[in-house]
Amino acid sequence: MTEKVARVPSLADAIIPVIFLVSLLAFSVYLYGDNSSYGPNQLALLLATGLSCLIGWKNGVTWREMERAISLGISNTVGALLILLMVGSLIGTWILSGTVPAMIYYGLQIISPGYFYVTACILCALAALSIGSSWSVAGTIGIGLMGISAGLGLSPEITAGAIISGAYFGDKMSPLSDTTNLAPAVTGIDLFTHIQHMVWTTGPAIMIALVLFLIIGLGGAGASAEIDVSARLMLLEENFNLGPHLLLPLVVVFYMAMKKYPAFPTLMTVAILGGLFAAIFQQETVLKFMGSSDLHDSLRLVEGVWKALFDGYVAETGSAELDNLLTRGGMSSMLNTVWLIMCAVTFGAVMEKLGLLKRLVQGLLGMAHSTGSMILMTVITCFGVNILAADQYISIILPGRMYRLEFKRRKLAAKNLSRVLEDSGTVTSVLIPWNTCGAFMAGTLGIATFAYAPYCFFNILSPVFSVLYGYLNFKITPLEEDELPEKI
Repeated sequence: MTEKVARVPSLADAIIPVIFLVSLLAFSVYLYGDNSSYGPNQLALLLATGLSCLIGWKNGVTWREMERAISLGISNTVGALLILLMVGSLIGTWILSGTVPAMIYYGLQIISPGYFYVTACILCALAALSIGSSWSVAGTIGIGLMGISAGLGLSPEITAGAIISGAYFGDKMSPLSDTTNLAPAVTGIDLFTHIQHMVWTTGPAIMIALVLFLIIGLGGAGASAEIDVSARLMLLEENFNLGPHLLLPLVVVFYMAMKKYPAFPTLMTVAILGGLFAAIFQQETVLKFMGSSDLHDSLRLVEGVWKALFDGYVAETGSAELDNLLTRGGMSSMLNTVWLIMCAVTFGAVMEKLGLLKRLVQGLLGMAHSTGSMILMTVITCFGVNILAADQYISIILPGRMYRLEFKRRKLAAKNLSRVLEDSGTVTSVLIPWNTCGAFMAGTLGIATFAYAPYCFFNILSPVFSVLYGYLNFKITPLEEDELPEKI
């Protein structure tokens, strides 16, 4: 049972840690730029946590209670952290095995630079729709598309935005997605009613995003100087034994995902499969990686695969650009992201335990006087919880619980709330560097969150359409007569 806070926090209690955190994060970015996520932001989050704890002590909450809340908050992210570590291993072995190089090799020959961004968005949307996981899509197809983008001399930031836009659209519209199931569960409606209602906001958002990616691609924006694709292909051929069979681990990912196997064992399986492929098909590459030339040195093969799993792969192809592209992966590459998530969740857990998040929401609720402003406040709340609690699940559950009765009191059907929760809670999580989703995508795709965020067109447009529909009263469903409360 949740312990009650000894004294109800004031609005000032709730606002002070937020202002302090935002100020520290802004100063961190000012001082360190893109490197702010490699320590400065973590320190800012912990300092803000310390200030929140002081407010908790003032209100009569003991350190033991706050410590338990922190432990519970971090324990709830263990699944995500394990997935993150396994994605690092997967990237390492998939590069070493030739799976990622094969994806790059064939992609460079098939995909036209002018249509690359829109194609990447569509591919990721279809993949996420079929398996219901934006993370799995980014960690598999996404890393291949990042490689193809670099090979074509295109913008990695725009590519990341296209990958994320497509992956999140497919994730939102898939009945296999955890968040797509969570939002209707919190609001008490049917899953497919929720998905059907989301079409009205997600449809226009993804269509505009695709048009923007098409315009950017055909306009040549984000493209660097002329790239010699044939030279890149030749280098890949020289350093890896390429063939269509190397794409089998990708097929296994989709098979296991569609069979609804949990994400962690799925990713572990294909990471190990990548290691086996490396030992079987890329023996020369593995031995070169380990500084050996003896093809009969089986111990070195095992050592090379093992190293790729925990520390990633280091390429030596003779091309600085290709080496930079393929030198990636390993669990160690994700440790900074794990550190960031743990610090962010620590702050969020304390804020929730002390009732400070709830107090902020209550303050916003008083400003909602119409349907449009009510939806706007819900969007702001979801986005704010994503910033403060650093977790997309909390950004769905907390506002969902707090606004459910208010939507009913205003005679609005619950499916309106479930749609807004996804339009704002789910999709904006990836735009925040210290959120679990933003940290995951930055670590997986190798692009800083603030660098790719402007190009996540779908993620930006979804909450915009949600608010616009609220003010226009378009596709806002009222409660049925038999659902109206007798007295609220």
